[in-house]
Amino acid sequence: MTDLDTDPYSKSGPLWMEGRTAIVTGGGLSGSAGGVGYATSCVLARHGARVAVVDRDPEAAERTVSAIEAAGGESVVVKADLTRDGDCESAVAAAVGRFGCVDTLVNNAASGDRAGLFDTTPERWDELIDLNLKTAWMMTRHAAPAMTGGGAVVNVSSAAVNSPGPGSVYGIGKAGVEYLTHGAASTLGPLGVRVNCVRVGAIWTSMAARDLPEEAREARRRMVALGSEGTSWDIAYAALYLASDRARWVSGTVLDVNGGGPAGRGMPSRSARAAKAERS
Repeated sequence: MTDLDTDPYSKSGPLWMEGRTAIVTGGGLSGSAGGVGYATSCVLARHGARVAVVDRDPEAAERTVSAIEAAGGESVVVKADLTRDGDCESAVAAAVGRFGCVDTLVNNAASGDRAGLFDTTPERWDELIDLNLKTAWMMTRHAAPAMTGGGAVVNVSSAAVNSPGPGSVYGIGKAGVEYLTHGAASTLGPLGVRVNCVRVGAIWTSMAARDLPEEAREARRRMVALGSEGTSWDIAYAALYLASDRARWVSGTVLDVNGGGPAGRGMPSRSARAAKAERS
């Protein structure tokens, strides 16, 4: 056998998650713009995963499940308040009970607001840290022992972690998620469980639409180096890669999906302008 014959996926099929069971937290469909949880649930299902859609709003979860089943996939609604440790444990048990195993966890449940860092009440601080950070820790804590044959955890963070503007409790929670990713990757690696994170750029989702006016979309688009607006589907496909065996040797990584980050202030090169004109 030569080195050219060692690609373990050269003859594999087109479905990256066939035979897998995935839990996606905050996977319900709410709002006209949708969100990362909905898109990720759908993409994993399209690639053969059986998906437990976990959400505190069962109607939102049912909309996601209906979309998956309409496309021929297999999915189940799991209602849970993930700020409660008992509900996290029950959510994992429900997925195992329905599908027989769990080998993929996507920690997507999140919430935020635009309150100033020191305008937030202590009660709201606890609420946001619990939902954006503690839920990921609790879900991973309960899911990892169920991944008896190894598995993958994909956490969802935010560009708010590196925001140069005023801080937010949401951003602090997401910074904690990235630290959790590194620590969990080291801790769970010997068990065959990989832990990675997708850092989400300025995409337009139902969550963004709740906090920002529609006219903000164009300004946000122009701030991105690629000059285009990202979507929840861009994040979902990054999560698919990290959850799949194609990323079998990737763990402890934070993957930026942000259109290249902030646009540069200088003029693009002549070749870049010519290439853009040709595409137009």
